[in-house]
Amino acid sequence: MLKKLLAVWAGLLFALTVYAATVQTVEWAEQHSDRYIVRKGDTLWDISAHFLKKPWLWPEIWQDNPQVRNPHLIYPGDELVLSNGHVMHGQGSIEPHARVTSLEDSVKPIPLSALKQFLKEARVIGEDEFKHAPHVVGLEENQLRGTPGQLAYVRGLAAHPGDKFAIVRTAGRYYDMPPRGEGQPREVYRQTSDWFDGRPGLLWSHGPEEFSMAGNVRFLGYEVLAFGTVEVTRVGDPSSVLIMYSDFEVRPGDLVLPLDQTPYDSEYLPHAPAHVPDNMRIVAFADALRAIGPRQVVAISRGTEDGVENGQTYSIYEDGEEVIDQTDYPEGSSARFFHPNDARTTLPPEFIGHMMIFRTFPRVSYGIVMDAVKPTRIGDFLWDPDHTP
Repeated sequence: MLKKLLAVWAGLLFALTVYAATVQTVEWAEQHSDRYIVRKGDTLWDISAHFLKKPWLWPEIWQDNPQVRNPHLIYPGDELVLSNGHVMHGQGSIEPHARVTSLEDSVKPIPLSALKQFLKEARVIGEDEFKHAPHVVGLEENQLRGTPGQLAYVRGLAAHPGDKFAIVRTAGRYYDMPPRGEGQPREVYRQTSDWFDGRPGLLWSHGPEEFSMAGNVRFLGYEVLAFGTVEVTRVGDPSSVLIMYSDFEVRPGDLVLPLDQTPYDSEYLPHAPAHVPDNMRIVAFADALRAIGPRQVVAISRGTEDGVENGQTYSIYEDGEEVIDQTDYPEGSSARFFHPNDARTTLPPEFIGHMMIFRTFPRVSYGIVMDAVKPTRIGDFLWDPDHTP
């Protein structure tokens, strides 16, 4: 256990050292408060927003303040005081003292509770893994649905008795289309599994549909949701597996994949990206249809192949609307009739809020909306948090 703890601390110190090498100028928030009492449910992002214009730069202010020995061990009730451009503990927290609050109650960098489902359960897989994944073909006593304690029968499973696997269900697939016109972005789509009949219908078909006059259609991946664990009891074709637990009933057609031993980082270090991929947009929500707010999860149309990594923070913008200049080109005027294109103008993009990446795949990533001044919608694009587009 001691070796593991030392390894964790060494990794954290290394991350902080690397981050310090790219220190940016810290800008203090206008009319910021000089004192702040930590409240239950706060995150380091929330606290930093009281002091900084750019709350994703919170690691830098903690590095400059040895009075706060460990920013991950700040608790509700602690007082933080701004003095001479530095944040320190209040008078009641400087001296060592016994604490009856558990480590679980300490302030976290971001609200992991808001990510629980996506941290452990959702993932994006490639074509080959999806196409050849073992699948449930039947259940004990020929039942239509299976629950924990019952047997399921799986075809195509290469395993040994005692091996454990995740049981997953396909949620949909992602792909992007060529732009409709010159200078316009590629459009990303998410098709849900409800549109298709089983795995054969959901399989991405390579062929003429992947080509157009504007360019190629790009397949991004399949989204699957892990909802249970099974243990192999007998090897064969099909193999027998015991359903250990499941969030809902197992049914024929569910896929069986290896357990994801490291689905997410233990800590997230928010930072601005060195490069913003072109046309990086929000393509899906975790638990909403039209719009979401802070502390909700979104799917992003770019992944590790595009340089996206955990902790990267982006600004969210929505495209400006196209309007008609009614002053110089009123309805029915000759100017409007002869110069219809000149009558149209596109408004500048509007700022929505900030989002941080917390889980990546080759071509798709998941992020959490950290703050927002208005609802986030599918199609909103991401930009460098330090600059405007």
